[in-house]
Amino acid sequence: MTDTISMTAIEVSQPGKPEVLVPARRPVPDPAPGEIRIAVKAAGVNRPDVLQRLGKYNPPPGVSDIPGLEVAGTVDALGEGVEGWSIGDPVCALLAGGGYAEFCVVPAAQCLPIPAGLSMAEAAALPETFFTVWSNVFERGALQPGEALLVHGGTSGIGTTAIQLGAAFGARVFATARGPEKCAACVRLGAERAIDYGTEDFVAVVKDATGGAGVNVVLDIVGGDYVARSIDALAVEGRYVCIGFVRGATATVNFFPVMTKRLVLTGSTLRARPVAYKQAVAEQLKARVWPLIVEGRIKPVVHEVFPLERAADAHRLMESNQHVGKLVLAVG
Repeated sequence: MTDTISMTAIEVSQPGKPEVLVPARRPVPDPAPGEIRIAVKAAGVNRPDVLQRLGKYNPPPGVSDIPGLEVAGTVDALGEGVEGWSIGDPVCALLAGGGYAEFCVVPAAQCLPIPAGLSMAEAAALPETFFTVWSNVFERGALQPGEALLVHGGTSGIGTTAIQLGAAFGARVFATARGPEKCAACVRLGAERAIDYGTEDFVAVVKDATGGAGVNVVLDIVGGDYVARSIDALAVEGRYVCIGFVRGATATVNFFPVMTKRLVLTGSTLRARPVAYKQAVAEQLKARVWPLIVEGRIKPVVHEVFPLERAADAHRLMESNQHVGKLVLAVG
């Protein structure tokens, strides 16, 4: 348990380019009732962190302004009423903010044990993408064994997670990516076919691969013109799930195929959802996904680990789109 009163954290000095991420001294937070304080060993870097840095995705009310939505470390202190955890336990957690720091606090309900065999960096790469993919592909998208899933941005943190989970649960998985190397990475992770969006039409490819039927679920982090094309790629009773919009948050959609194919168009964000919802997802992950990680059937893909003080470099790499999988900050 820490006996210090201040810690190093990365703060957004002002909205802007990666260099606005600067180290600062902050008070070590105390856990409220129901919370755990974590001595952070590694913190995941995610697209919402970039949006927060740009001033486009502010933390929910009452949440730390320090970026960072997932961490791994050890339990450092327990808030009143917390059961099932002990000081020193290895833990990974989904946060609403505060991860780019030496210590953070989080509701115990959003914490999970670190699967056996994973490093702290690998464990820190789990929560944000696994919570997101489970809630959107398997809950909102209702993906079933034997169905076809199309994952846009297949080599992103979300994409590498969705490919592995989809394949592990018996779906046919297709993914879009840019260039032969990234497409090959998607196939290694379990995609039946990776589609190079720079040279191929993903609608034509998935229609051909499914005998003209189309895919049952699309997970989209791209948005923009991908929305209408994804609708074209869907089968009857298909589900389109949007969780990002790299190409823009607006789209022109022809609703005729939505009606004739009886499609569901949906989407979600995770950060501001209630603790009770995140707890329910955590329980599903622990029961159904964590055993697959322990068995080695699913593994987080970590592209590079940066020291905490080089958070700006991690953001630069993320914005370059040259990585495959997750970027992680090593703390301490």
